[in-house]
Amino acid sequence: MSPIRHLAFVFNAQKSGAAELATALAAIARTTGVAVQISGEPVIRPGWLQGQDACCVIGGDGTIRGVAVEAARAAVPVIGVNRGGLGFLTTFSDEEARANFSSLLAGACQVTPRSMLSCTAGAGPGDLALNEVLIKDEDGSRLVRLEVFADDELVTEYSCDGLIFSTPTGSTAYNLSAGGPLVHPHAEVIAMTPICPHTLSNRSIIFQHGVKLRVRPRSADARLLVALDGQRNLAVGARDTVEIAVAPERLRLIQRPDYSHFAIMRAKLKWSGSTAEEKRP
Repeated sequence: MSPIRHLAFVFNAQKSGAAELATALAAIARTTGVAVQISGEPVIRPGWLQGQDACCVIGGDGTIRGVAVEAARAAVPVIGVNRGGLGFLTTFSDEEARANFSSLLAGACQVTPRSMLSCTAGAGPGDLALNEVLIKDEDGSRLVRLEVFADDELVTEYSCDGLIFSTPTGSTAYNLSAGGPLVHPHAEVIAMTPICPHTLSNRSIIFQHGVKLRVRPRSADARLLVALDGQRNLAVGARDTVEIAVAPERLRLIQRPDYSHFAIMRAKLKWSGSTAEEKRP
């Protein structure tokens, strides 16, 4: 990656130490001649990332999800520093960020793209999701009957509490909690997982890149909620069809040159096994 000369910081003010870390890293950036802008707002305004070489996000994975759509649309890569919980996306710790920040700014890193989903409901404007699109009953208390088509071919009709359409990145989130599969982040596919299906043979399905999925309610009085990343909802009419596909936009994540997806999985999910490097104190 080319050296970073313009850097945006977004920190989660609700996370302990996030504001202080943003100040410290911004000071490191300024000493190397990098122009800096900082926001502690949970949602950045459209266009705020224009002209930036990268965005350093300090908080948890939820903080990155709040920045992901703007970063993807502006093609601005993201450095994730963890001040939250598990942190699958915020892969730098506080200590790693402080120790390696000058090297990161100089371009000593790798940039990996993460696929996103595009979603529309009826004739309304569409939106993007980094983790998942959730479709369920509007008030959350009723069973829904949903018909799913893949490229105009009927898949099946579901009676369930809802459907989760997940990216590989989102496979470790709601999808995993609902019993869905873990998917490698480089596999640009869509995982569909039913929530509490009434047919026990209904299991997750992996759809290929390029598929166009359509979901429509089978009940005349259905009122659906379509939630993207648990942060934004689409307005859905009573008989609207929801369309989902892999989006052309990608979120680009800045990671250490030695970043290993499976090392992160072993650490975060408490899997067994470790390399010699991971055993070092």
